[in-house]
Amino acid sequence: MKSQTLHAVSARASSAFERDEPPAASTDGRLYLIGDVVIFSLAVILALVTAAECHAITNIPSLVYGLVLWMWWGCIASALWRFGRRIPLLSRFSPRAIVIHILTGSALGVTHLLLLGSVGFVVPRWWLGGSALAVWTSEVHINRFGMELLLYGFAVGMSGIIQVQIRARREEMRSLELQRQLSTAHLRALQMQLEPHFLFNTLNAITTLVELGRQKPAAEMLAHLNVILKSTLARDTPEKVPLSQELEFVSNYLAIEQVRFADRLRIAWNVDPSALDGLVPCFLLQPIVENAIRHGIAHCEQDGFVEVTAKRERDVLRVRVCDSGAGGVHAQQNGHGIGLRNTRERLEHFYGDTYAMRAESLSSGGFEVVIAIPYEGSRQVVRPVVQEETGLAVAGD
Repeated sequence: MKSQTLHAVSARASSAFERDEPPAASTDGRLYLIGDVVIFSLAVILALVTAAECHAITNIPSLVYGLVLWMWWGCIASALWRFGRRIPLLSRFSPRAIVIHILTGSALGVTHLLLLGSVGFVVPRWWLGGSALAVWTSEVHINRFGMELLLYGFAVGMSGIIQVQIRARREEMRSLELQRQLSTAHLRALQMQLEPHFLFNTLNAITTLVELGRQKPAAEMLAHLNVILKSTLARDTPEKVPLSQELEFVSNYLAIEQVRFADRLRIAWNVDPSALDGLVPCFLLQPIVENAIRHGIAHCEQDGFVEVTAKRERDVLRVRVCDSGAGGVHAQQNGHGIGLRNTRERLEHFYGDTYAMRAESLSSGGFEVVIAIPYEGSRQVVRPVVQEETGLAVAGD
């Protein structure tokens, strides 16, 4: 199930990236527009500077010459900017692309020089400078042709570098988005494993009570299960909730277990009020408490207890669950049962390498799990309703 979920999300994410989405097209449009504004603004500035160096900005032939000189390259740079992504050959530097660029740059350079020469026809009495052919080809010589190739190469090089950077950034964003979706799918798969696991155990216990004719305890367990299901179904996954809300959820679960074990199970709460508003991943403590009961208390011939401790130590929220059961049974699990393994993976998802989790047997008997996570405060605190001890007998347990 987990593998199918991850593969499905991966396929959806990949297909979404392969097609042109409207938001991406809108972003590209804004990016192209900004690029054009920068290119043509620079071209106009250079045209004015060129006109001022020739005669003056107010001199029409000088102004026309400056505009033809630099607006030409502005149009070419804009075309390279806009079509560089659609025509990869324009922004690549393979031998074939270099040959094509040399031929294209030569053709554009000669055309541009002839266009600049034609500006001479706007000069009064241009014919005094020679024949029309001489005026038209006055800009065509080896030095100017070399400058044209250099300018074309500069425009191609800058466009290629920018396009490569944009492609690298987009690939990075696609990779991060795919990783986020896969991580979300992985967390959902973990949640799908935990909840049926808990429901199966609870419904099995209710069935046992009904078969033994203990309708009242069975009804009480169903009432607590109803509260748990409402709380679980109301949560969006993944989600963090205040510790107070998580403890309230656990208290309902323990109420179910106390119906099963009656006087054999005692619960102790040691919660620092300043820790109640700390955020924790939802459904964090229940599998740990369930492990304590299933692998600890359930194997005890005498009474047992489960203690839940939570306290805030500056920027760290520390939660501890310990039991007085058979620690050796826990040790055989080595912290890699369904509950503890999924807890580690969920903590890894939320906190990376900023969390700590220890699961080990106690020298005095029993087992403990200690979790330390970064403290994150929440605005709303719901005081948990917990029971110190409950003794509801169930025959046959």
